[in-house]
Amino acid sequence: MRKLRDFIGGSVVRSTIAGILATAHRAHVSDKRYQIRIEVQSRYLPEQSDPDAGRYGFAYTIRITNTGNVTSQLISRHWLIRDDAGRLIEVKGLGVVGHQPLLQPGQSFEYTSGSQIGTPSGSMQGSYFFVAEDGHRFDAPIPEFALSMPRTLH
Repeated sequence: MRKLRDFIGGSVVRSTIAGILATAHRAHVSDKRYQIRIEVQSRYLPEQSDPDAGRYGFAYTIRITNTGNVTSQLISRHWLIRDDAGRLIEVKGLGVVGHQPLLQPGQSFEYTSGSQIGTPSGSMQGSYFFVAEDGHRFDAPIPEFALSMPRTLH
């Protein structure tokens, strides 16, 4: 079985979320110590889709950058995945793709994962939970991005 990162075909939907600030528990958003930038690129995977069965596969690549000035570790993820029929899938778990990256200021971590939904388009959004080296706990929001099968004209 091929891994999602092996697929380079399909439509690329870029959703760059620049300058996203981590929303810190009991801290102001303007607190520059706890800032995380999240960039997302999603694409349709025809090889992992079966439209006749109502199954549409998507890969997404996420780059997480610590733009704050305190080393922080990603502990867990929380996703809300919606299709255009209104179905909602909630996913919670430790780390991302088996990792809990420790990010020093300026350092990034990139990974690719995937999701299947029941319609040709939908969306994802969520958050990453971090713990900074000074013990501060905070969430880094992942704003909504599109999952969309390319439309073709015949």
